[in-house]
Amino acid sequence: MNRSNRILLSCTYWAFVLYVFVPLILMVLMGFKDSKFIGFPIRSWTLDWYTGVFADAEVLSTFGYSVAIAVLSTLISVAVGTWIAVLLEGRRFWGRMAIFGLTVLPALVPGIISAIAFRIYARYLGIEPGMGAIIWAHAVHNVPFVVLVVMARLSTLPKSQIEAARDLGADPIIAFLRITLPYLVPAIMGASIFCLLLSFDDFVRSFFLGGYDPTLPVLIFAKLKSGMSPEINAIATVALLLTAVIGVWAERFTRRMNKDT
Repeated sequence: MNRSNRILLSCTYWAFVLYVFVPLILMVLMGFKDSKFIGFPIRSWTLDWYTGVFADAEVLSTFGYSVAIAVLSTLISVAVGTWIAVLLEGRRFWGRMAIFGLTVLPALVPGIISAIAFRIYARYLGIEPGMGAIIWAHAVHNVPFVVLVVMARLSTLPKSQIEAARDLGADPIIAFLRITLPYLVPAIMGASIFCLLLSFDDFVRSFFLGGYDPTLPVLIFAKLKSGMSPEINAIATVALLLTAVIGVWAERFTRRMNKDT
């Protein structure tokens, strides 16, 4: 690569970095503005908006509600997705591609169409809007990501290990629990964190299937109707920091697990 191409590549990279991070930096800064409305210039600074987030019972309860939905939907999607991945990877049977196509379909459907379809189907099944409906929709949407990640990990599993376990008398369940499942732990952990963040951040499905208790994205949307306030920036910044910490921890954890295996 010659010098001009390196310069062009470097400029493109930093332009992309600015495009991604400048809005986030501005959002964080606006949370420190000592005013009821966001905008420049910032003449005085305050921490009141951030302290108010942790003192607001509505925000804290909504945050806990969103975390509960994310955790429960992630557990369901990981259990179902791992089972489907084990079923599909390394096996050839009639209808395999049809099952795989139907499994990944929820990830390909646009969010608004998916949310409307879930709302119609929930009404047909008699599922009332609320926590259960949101968990169900989030789990279905997250299953494809679990399947793809776990299948990728399974494709690198040495078949000789499973064959050796079977030769030593292990039945399929024991071989799965002692050989396959430990090997899949890094992929399952990575997929779990990804699903957790997807569910926590999901607005469209939560909006269409939610009841009287809003999730955090829905609450932020509701607050936007009364105008842009630094309070919204403070709430978004706290959520951003939390997801960033979880993401960094998950990346280091999965890297360490991959080295150990």
